[in-house]
Amino acid sequence: MNLQNRYPFYFVLPALTLYIVFFIIPNLSGIGLSFTDWNSYRSEINFTGLANFEKIFSQNEAYLNYFSNTLVFTISTSVLKLVLGLALALMLNQGVKRFVHLYRTMVYLPAVLPTLVVALIFRSILNPATGLLNTFLRSIGADALAKPWLVDPSIALWSVIGVDTWKGVGYIMVILLAGLQTIPREYYEAAEVDGANAWSRLRHITLPLLTPAVVVVTVLNILYGLRVFDIIYALTNGGPGYATEVLATGIFRAFSQGLYGLGTAITSIQFVILIVAGYLVIRLMQREPVRA
Repeated sequence: MNLQNRYPFYFVLPALTLYIVFFIIPNLSGIGLSFTDWNSYRSEINFTGLANFEKIFSQNEAYLNYFSNTLVFTISTSVLKLVLGLALALMLNQGVKRFVHLYRTMVYLPAVLPTLVVALIFRSILNPATGLLNTFLRSIGADALAKPWLVDPSIALWSVIGVDTWKGVGYIMVILLAGLQTIPREYYEAAEVDGANAWSRLRHITLPLLTPAVVVVTVLNILYGLRVFDIIYALTNGGPGYATEVLATGIFRAFSQGLYGLGTAITSIQFVILIVAGYLVIRLMQREPVRA
């Protein structure tokens, strides 16, 4: 193989080396350590087989919540961000003409705010006693709607989902808006001449041609949801009880308690879930694109 054929490999080699050293090797090492009793309470490390995984998949409430809450959070935020992001993108692309750049900035602004800042703001807003939301609801006579948003186990996760959706929908809106602006206007003009209404144009022109952008935001939402940690830790610290615990907070708990073998076992499960989700998404992206 001559130099001309090898130079693309030389370009990718530095990035590939970093990827192997800082991602592949640590993950493979973690998978190996997940079969041990590695912890901070003794120096020796013993092979324990599937003991850590048996503990995780037992009927323990905490571990069951790790998986169920992660699944609920991922599906809910993915759907909400996609639907709301698409609605906002359509509005800003066609419906709103005046001050459109201001509106885009206002919608996108939460996406650039640090997660800790967002969490501190909403912990104050959602405070059961003195929070702005409950205070407003009581002031208009809607006392029945005032809830302990972050301390009631039945609604705490949904409160976190709402906050995360508010923060992330602007980012999704920008991607979908960019996709909408690549669709030629001639298609809509031809459809209007043929008598197609707004719903028909959305269904038969906009959505099919927007599929690549929808796939991208779905990938981003799913991978983010499966790895979410910061917004949950900052808002509820996984509480009340195990109501908002997810896989990432479970990993944090295990390592903070010195149970490194158990923590790497949860990490390995999360890694496998991400690989499977990534594979399914890649298969979806390999489908033949829609042609107008």
